[in-house]
Amino acid sequence: MRVEDIKPDQFDVIFLVGGTGRCRTWQCIRPRKIVAAVNHRPAGLFTASRADRIVEHRYECKDRQLTGFSNEEETQAGLSGNAPWLLEDRLRISGARYIAKAPWTPHAVVDGNLVTGQQNYSASVTADAVLKQLAVQKQVAATI
Repeated sequence: MRVEDIKPDQFDVIFLVGGTGRCRTWQCIRPRKIVAAVNHRPAGLFTASRADRIVEHRYECKDRQLTGFSNEEETQAGLSGNAPWLLEDRLRISGARYIAKAPWTPHAVVDGNLVTGQQNYSASVTADAVLKQLAVQKQVAATI
């Protein structure tokens, strides 16, 4: 499925995965929608907007706790010298509360409906965190 063809309301979770490939703008973050991103994909949050709040130049990750590929991992992987910007730096500049563990350590951060994983070794713990959040959402929905 092409990104342009995705209808966010048809899904409970949007999970952005992958490495250093081109990051797309995601306009699918909505209240009660789980959004997950691992490795370099938190960059997809930079120009996202909410359906209930459209503010130009607002970053969806501002004041949110999250993680993603760290500067140290970029350096160790030999990517930092060729990158126009580093994800950790960009997240911090955008106002995110960036949290990292030691390089290559599985690590996920949950902040409300946002679930992020530090790098490829974090995919499994990030997916587990998404499933836990989804179960919580389903329980809440059942009580409403």
